[in-house]
Amino acid sequence: MPLQELLRDYLPIAILLAVSTGLAIAMVVLGQILGPRRDTPEKLMPYESGMTPIGTAVRRMPVRYYLIAVLFVLFDIEVIFLLPYAVVLRKLGLFGLIEMLVFVMILLVGYVYVWKKGALEWE
Repeated sequence: MPLQELLRDYLPIAILLAVSTGLAIAMVVLGQILGPRRDTPEKLMPYESGMTPIGTAVRRMPVRYYLIAVLFVLFDIEVIFLLPYAVVLRKLGLFGLIEMLVFVMILLVGYVYVWKKGALEWE
């Protein structure tokens, strides 16, 4: 395939990309130039569902929160691996069954370990 033919095929995509990028930049610049700017103390105050904020806006999150989030993602991704197995279950036979039992046992050991360490308890 010659280079000119390849470029001709991708020309509409390049034009669309250029036009959409140009429009996005133009909208931001025009908003900055033409938009009203009247900063008042009320506008500069953080919005807290219509209530006056108490304390600082920055709050430290406990490490346990991040640990539970990471564990959720970890177990969620591991459960996703069960779908391809379920699709080809009959083709894999006994070997596939044993492999999946090993996989589930590893998941179960990890889950029990996390549970015994108390990482799933929310205080």
